[in-house]
Amino acid sequence: MICIKTDIPQEICDIDDELKAIYHSKDTVCIWVFKTKEDRNRFMNETIGMLKDERQMHYEKNYS
Repeated sequence: MICIKTDIPQEICDIDDELKAIYHSKDTVCIWVFKTKEDRNRFMNETIGMLKDERQMHYEKNYS
């Protein structure tokens, strides 16, 4: 396991982990929040292999 220490806002920590999808690159961590666990799981399956910008556009088009 690799841990990177950072300050995560409490409102993000309070959200059920099953409603969050997390993506990271060398210089960015993205957390997408969903209304249901099914939406989160569908997003994960739909975005396999996508880069951050593609995932963000997919999220905005389908989940926000």
